[in-house]
Parts: sequence; C-alpha cells; structure tokens
Amino acid sequence: MMSNLINVGRVTGAHGIKGWVKIHSQTEPLENIFNYQPWYVKTAHGVKVIELLEWRNHGKGYVAQIKGIEDRNQAEAFCPVVIAIEKNSLPNLEKNDFYWFDLEGCRVISAFDDVKTDLGLVSRIMPTGANDVLVVVGDDQSVDLGERLIPYVLGQFVINVNIEEKIIDVDWDPAF
Repeated sequence: MMSNLINVGRVTGAHGIKGWVKIHSQTEPLENIFNYQPWYVKTAHGVKVIELLEWRNHGKGYVAQIKGIEDRNQAEAFCPVVIAIEKNSLPNLEKNDFYWFDLEGCRVISAFDDVKTDLGLVSRIMPTGANDVLVVVGDDQSVDLGERLIPYVLGQFVINVNIEEKIIDVDWDPAF
C-alpha cells in the first residue's frame, strides 16, 4: 500500500486547547484535501490511518479535529506529520492533463534545433502563478549535471508527455 500513497499536505501544529491541528494543503484548490478520505499520516512509527471529525477555514489556512486527539498536548505530540492519500482516490484527468507526481521522475529529452539531448529528470514542479515550471536535474545519463527550469507550456516548450514511458519531450536549448 505504501507505493500507492501520495503526499497531499501536512499537519503542521496544534491549534487551540481542544486538540485541533493546523493543516497545510498541497492540493489545488487547497480545500480539496478534505475531499480525500481516509488520510494516511506518515509518523516516526510508520503509516497510520486517521479519521477526520471536522475542519474549517482559519486565516489563510485550515484547522481540523482528528478522532482521538482531544487536547493540545495530544495535538502537539502528533505534529508534524505528512498527510497522504491513495492515488486511486484521485479523479481521472482529461487528455494532456497530469498530476504533478506523474511528471516527477520523468526523463526530459530536448529536440532543440533537431538535436536530441537528454537533460535529466524532473525532480519537482514549481508553481509560479503564470504557469508551472519543471525543475530538471541532470544525472549520469544526461548531457550534464546542471539544473534547468523549463516552463510547463504545452505546445511551446513541452512538446509531448508520455507517462507510460516516463518521458517528456521538450523544445529547450540545452545551453539554458
């Protein structure tokens, strides 16, 4: 089951005296984290399933009450932990839409000036507001060990994404 889990947020700290905790979401939109149940938390003692009793907006984030955590001391002892869900609980996407975790680890091949060049692997995706950016890090199979930031703009810089083969074809100058 562990390989089927993806991280969607974190429990970052205690809130108040009744056992509520602060939630940092990594979903889009942010409140979608509460649509996925059950939550699996990655603790120092392994992965545990938790049951969410209640949640609400609080300032720029969220707070939640977790079954079995009834006071501030329990909440503080519980935090911080990573929140994960099962991949198969995510909705299917339309063609040419991908989850970030699908893109991470893909090999990036440039066809700039009709010359194929291996640029490395997607280590993460960085949101910038205008468009997401692939952070590509070189490895022992790539042209160099450099890090490249490639805008994730389909049809302009990203030519093709093949999730099955874990390859992203780009039109990107390897000198950048």
